[in-house]
Amino acid sequence: MDMKKRVLLELRHRSPSEVPELVLDNCRSSDGKMEGITEEFSNLELLSLINVGLTSMAGIPKLDKLKKLELSDNRISGGLEVLAERLVNLTHLNLSGNKFKDISTLEPLKKLPQLKSLDLFNCEVTNLADYRDSIFKLLPQLTYLDGYDVNDCEASDSEGEVDGIDDEDDEEGESEDFEDEEEEDEEDVVAEDDDEDDDSGDEEDGEVNGEVDSEEEDEDEEDEEEDDEDSSPVKGEKRKRDPEDEDEDED
Repeated sequence: MDMKKRVLLELRHRSPSEVPELVLDNCRSSDGKMEGITEEFSNLELLSLINVGLTSMAGIPKLDKLKKLELSDNRISGGLEVLAERLVNLTHLNLSGNKFKDISTLEPLKKLPQLKSLDLFNCEVTNLADYRDSIFKLLPQLTYLDGYDVNDCEASDSEGEVDGIDDEDDEEGESEDFEDEEEEDEEDVVAEDDDEDDDSGDEEDGEVNGEVDSEEEDEDEEDEEEDDEDSSPVKGEKRKRDPEDEDEDED
């Protein structure tokens, strides 16, 4: 697929100003020039054009918010002045696998004050003596060259990413974790409610059984009292005299 068609495909459901990232890797460029990308991509922060056959940067538009530009594995050998003119806030530039041979061809990058990271892997310029020292001297604003700082300390993963874009991914991840935690909390609450229901059920059963047992005890006590009353003489009733008692009285 050529570059222009790929750009149109990316814009099927949104306008250029709504696109923060545009990845056109492995597309075919026409005559080695950039196509389909215009200044309407006003909020573009990342543009990736890896292995698209570029030989010139002349077609790149003015993109004030662009921070990261991937141009590895093309055939660019110079003409970097246009980057300094149109990408004033560029912080990360990957030119690995291109045709840069001399330090002087990189001199226009001095006009990119925000440039922090530059990659030149597999470019002939890396074979020059004192290559790293020369680049850091030429571009004092640089923090990392080919992934390492001036003291040969490797860049962390966070240093290699565009500010803002990856922060959004992190926020999404945190929100998902937060949602997962909320779901777990809800499950715990449901489990606690079930336990409380079980406990209350046991208490109610105990109360019912206790009431039944107390009622049975009261009934037993009443039966015992009735038996006692039946066995004892009724108040006010004369005791029946035996015949022997009558004979004694006559004597």
